[in-house]
Order: sequence, then structure tokens, then C-alpha cells
Amino acid sequence: MDIIELLKILVLGIVEGFTEWLPISSTGHLILVNQIIQVKQSEAFVNMFNVVIQLGAILAVVVIYFRRLNPFDRRKRSNQRIATLRLWMKIVVACLPAMVFGLLLNDWIDRVLMDNAYVVAAMLILYGVLFIVLERYNEGRKFKMERVGQISFQIALYIGLFQVLAMIPGTSRSGATILGAMFLGCSRGAAAEFSFFLGIPVMFGASFLKVVSYLANGYSFTGIQVFYLLFGMAVAFVVSVYSIKFLVGYIKNNDFKFFGYYRIILGIVVLAYFGVTALAG
Repeated sequence: MDIIELLKILVLGIVEGFTEWLPISSTGHLILVNQIIQVKQSEAFVNMFNVVIQLGAILAVVVIYFRRLNPFDRRKRSNQRIATLRLWMKIVVACLPAMVFGLLLNDWIDRVLMDNAYVVAAMLILYGVLFIVLERYNEGRKFKMERVGQISFQIALYIGLFQVLAMIPGTSRSGATILGAMFLGCSRGAAAEFSFFLGIPVMFGASFLKVVSYLANGYSFTGIQVFYLLFGMAVAFVVSVYSIKFLVGYIKNNDFKFFGYYRIILGIVVLAYFGVTALAG
């Protein structure tokens, strides 16, 4: 086993777990980190690895919110079970736009935009500015929806449309949905939680389609590569648990402006790094 390669897998798992749930774009971070540490594996492995660590991240949401999202929990009263089923129906409604546009545009986006660092940088900066502008607009304003349960089916669908924007690399799925939910009147806490919940079917579905695609094309991996995949997934899971808890605690007393500034700085760094690399090449 190559210890250096294992350390690279560890770093990428940490980056995915930490950035997937914060509105700062896991894709932007992974592209930059990948360029710096350069995992010495096949392109097929790297693509599969990016899928698998996302599965690790989404499992963290399932574990943390298992009772909240389980409509069959015997400890819940009848009205609580009904409320949970309604929440799942809203999640499904919100996921419909991503399902439709994902099937239509996924291959094109992977082919044209996924490895385009300039698109990533532009989206990092753009959404960073939008977060700052929206938070300044919301100063002193009262949110119409303080809890996830207050989100209507119509609002859920609109949030789902914002989620489609996350197909553009560098946007951040959580960033797009949180920004959209807050724009529509959700509190920071409700926006963040609903974004977590939306990630379950969307990320599982996208990962399933990509895994099936790789298997259908006859890709196979060595035993050590399978170990790398499972190790990266486990790291992403553990770090995601802490990342989600951090964000939930952070937004109780803070707004998202910090993340907006961070996105702008990261976007400039990505732009400068790849710009210098292009000139040097």
C-alpha cells in the first residue's frame, strides 16, 4: 500500500466531508486540491472516487436525522408520522426539477463544464456576492418560515428549481438551495435543514446513475483501489457529521456573510492558480 497515496485519499475525504454541507462548493475545493496533490490513479477511479465520497457525506445526514426523517418510528405520535410523510412528499416535489434537468443535462455538464476551473471560479464569486447581498437585505427582517414544517409544497418546488442551478460546478448544491430558500422567506435554520434533506434523494440518485454507468462501461478496480474508495467514503462520512453539526450550531447566532466572503476569496484563488498555471504551460 502506498502511504502517500492513502494520505491523499484522506485529504480528499476530509475536503469532501467538510465542504459538501457548507455553502462553499465541494466541487471547487476538490478541483483545486486535486490539482495540488494529484492522486496517481486512473481517470475512471477518480470519477468513481468523487461519487463514493459523496455517498459517505450523504450517509451522515441519514444518520443524524434518522429519527426525524423516519415516518415509521414507533415513538412518534400519529400526527408526527403524518407530518414526516408530508415532509418526504415536499422533498420529492423539490427534487423533481433536479431529476428532470439532471437526466437532460448531466452528460453535457460533465463533458463541458465539470473540469472548467474558470466556470468554478466565476460561480464561487457570483454566489459569494449573492449571499452577502441577501444577508444585508435580510438584516432586521423577520422570516416567514422559521421551521421546515412551514415550507409549503409550492415553496418546496421553487427551492427545487434553485437546486437545479447547482448543476453548474462551483455553485454548491447546499449554497444554491440555502440561498433560494432564504430568498423565498425561510429562516437560516430551516433553509439549511431542508437543504440537507434534499441532498438525500438527489445525491443518492446521481451517485447511483454514475455507478451504473461505470459498471455498464466495464470499469473494474483493484483490491487496493476498492480499499481507497471505502476509506475515502468513511472519512467523508465522519467529517460530514461534524460539518453538519457545526453549520447548524453556527447559524443559530451568525449569518452566511462569512461564507460569502470566503467564496469570493476562494474564487479569486482558483482563478489566479489556474491562470498562472495556464501561462506557465
